[in-house]
This record gives sequence, structure tokens and C-alpha cells, in this order.
Amino acid sequence: MAKDGDPLESIYRATLATWGEEAQYDQMIEECAELIASLKHLKRGKVEDQAIIDELADVTLMVGQLTWMFGQERVAEAIAAKTKKLHRLLLAEGES
Repeated sequence: MAKDGDPLESIYRATLATWGEEAQYDQMIEECAELIASLKHLKRGKVEDQAIIDELADVTLMVGQLTWMFGQERVAEAIAAKTKKLHRLLLAEGES
């Protein structure tokens, strides 16, 4: 994710200034939908791996944008909490 002085931060600022907050939410929705559709097509052998890679790149850029918008520290805290929960689930699954 972008840190102060990171070239991505200037891109994030420019996209927000140019298109606004709502447009960034809509763009994330669109990119996630395209990734979902591509994964479904991959399952049916209708697309190559590169289609998934391209969609992952789009979603990754939007995750960076929204992370920057909502606050990197807040997102990092949520990731840490979710990682702990996942670890507990994996431990419980191993006990089954």
C-alpha cells in the first residue's frame, strides 16, 4: 500500500481529485465483478491465466486506493485481527 512519498500516493490523490470518492467505490465494485467473472470463466476453460492476473492487478490497485482512502493503519489493524481469526480456525480445523 502507498506510504507517504510513495509514487502511488500521488496517483491515489489524483484519482480521488479527478473522479471523487463515490467513483472509486464504484470502480472497486466493477473490478471485483470482473475478477469474479474471469474466475468463473477460468473454471470453465474459457480464459487463460493471464486474464486472472490482469484482473488481480486491477483489484490490487483498487485495494491500494481504498486502503489509502480509509487509512492504512485502520486496514492493517483489521488485517491483523482477521489473520488471528484465520489462524484460530486453522488450528481448530486441524483438531477435527
